[in-house]
Amino acid sequence: MLNSPYKIYQQSSVQTASSGQLLLMLYEGAIRFTKSGMEGIKSRNYEAANTNLIKAQAIVNELIAALNHDYDIAKDLLRIYEYLLHLLIQANVKKDETMAAEAVKHLSELRDAWKQAVKQTAGGLMKEAGSI
Repeated sequence: MLNSPYKIYQQSSVQTASSGQLLLMLYEGAIRFTKSGMEGIKSRNYEAANTNLIKAQAIVNELIAALNHDYDIAKDLLRIYEYLLHLLIQANVKKDETMAAEAVKHLSELRDAWKQAVKQTAGGLMKEAGSI
């Protein structure tokens, strides 16, 4: 049950987002949870670190599940995502902030690349719509 206006807005945002926007939301969530996991490690709150790093792993697993294997790039992305999972798992097991930081770096780079792709795709669609 949704009580707060924020939760209602959040659900509406997800339901009305394009596939590109949803992908960016997943990356943002993975980055946010990994950073929260790093904060948990830094403050020695290992329960919070564990919870947040597991949430980041779940998002990466969703990214893997969403891959379209009809395209060759899916194989490369799969390897990257598997490496990210490795980093997140090891960061959690070893309570190693540097491994989590490396995961954030890669997630941020991927997010930025996808952000550009989404902008270009949206720009192309807008041009097409304007030329009709």
